[in-house]
Amino acid sequence: MKVLMSSTSYPENPQDWRARFIADMVAALARRGDITLSLWAPPGEIPADVAAVSTRSDARWLGELSGRGGIAHLLRTRKILAAATTLELMMRLGRAYRLCPADVAHVNWLQNALPLWGSRTPALITVLGSDFGLLRLPGMKPLLRAVLRQRRAILAPNAEWMRPALEQAFGDLAEIRPIAFGVDDPWFEVVRSPAVDNTQHWLAITRLTRDKIGDLFSWGDRLFGRERQLHLFGPMQEELELPSWVHYHGPTHPADLLERWFPMACGLITLSRHDEGRPQVMLEAMAAGLPVLASDLPAHRDMVQHRQTGWLAANRDELCKGLDWLEDSVNNQNTGQAARKWIKDSIGTWDDCAGRYTAAYQSLLERRS
Repeated sequence: MKVLMSSTSYPENPQDWRARFIADMVAALARRGDITLSLWAPPGEIPADVAAVSTRSDARWLGELSGRGGIAHLLRTRKILAAATTLELMMRLGRAYRLCPADVAHVNWLQNALPLWGSRTPALITVLGSDFGLLRLPGMKPLLRAVLRQRRAILAPNAEWMRPALEQAFGDLAEIRPIAFGVDDPWFEVVRSPAVDNTQHWLAITRLTRDKIGDLFSWGDRLFGRERQLHLFGPMQEELELPSWVHYHGPTHPADLLERWFPMACGLITLSRHDEGRPQVMLEAMAAGLPVLASDLPAHRDMVQHRQTGWLAANRDELCKGLDWLEDSVNNQNTGQAARKWIKDSIGTWDDCAGRYTAAYQSLLERRS
């Protein structure tokens, strides 16, 4: 079965934080013996048996786009530039779809499905939370409906909570099949041990934008200090003033989290207001047995069971109670173990995810015949 995957983001090397989940997805699909995978994406390290089909010009252009933060970042910050960039993306990706025939197109992000126009190639389209911002743009739903009308398609959000809105918008034209991403084995093998100085180390791992930070700085004021520290990781994508009590480390990468920060941390905290799918860093933290304290969003409720696998906070008082509750060693250990079990039972590994995608590819081809 020939599968052409498209993605506008891909990590340049193992230390690159960008779109690690795409690299994990590609690696898992490459391990299967029933798929021949081609990849149109920015330059990066890919498995030997995956064919890179980006031209040199495309790879250079995609690399520059990633360096500017990607399409979603441009849409938020530089709308005129984003319009021109989007048109060029459509042209380049449309050419790739035409010149690289496949049994199934695996499209990451909804906007990358638009250049399928004019073909009949069956498509599996991965939908993330950020795609919901795209759907609010004028004319976007009719354009996507026109593309879906031409082919057999599965829209595959990475979380169940997205199903109702997608059913309402596209359910008459495509199957809506949530497919959860997986978690790599090393995250399940993390052995946690408290920091030797008895300091409570909380981690926030996110792109630094106002929506992603949410209420973290305002609610966290006077809750964090010398004995309870907040360590912030991620690229600065908007100009934000960081409070003096925040320990900012810049972008990070999986090895640093696995080997240093996850074993010593008390928990992961996210108070995002952003359109979320199912944040990969939360899955990885839970697989590592690290409790998660999260804002009370639909995406977070889809993952975190309050006081069982983590803590949900809708206001500053609930954040304060959650910090205290999860800093109790018994609550912390029990919550972390429950989170790890839930990930094993409900999400599984990236190989499990690759199996779910392969079953979806096969169903598209069976319906075509």
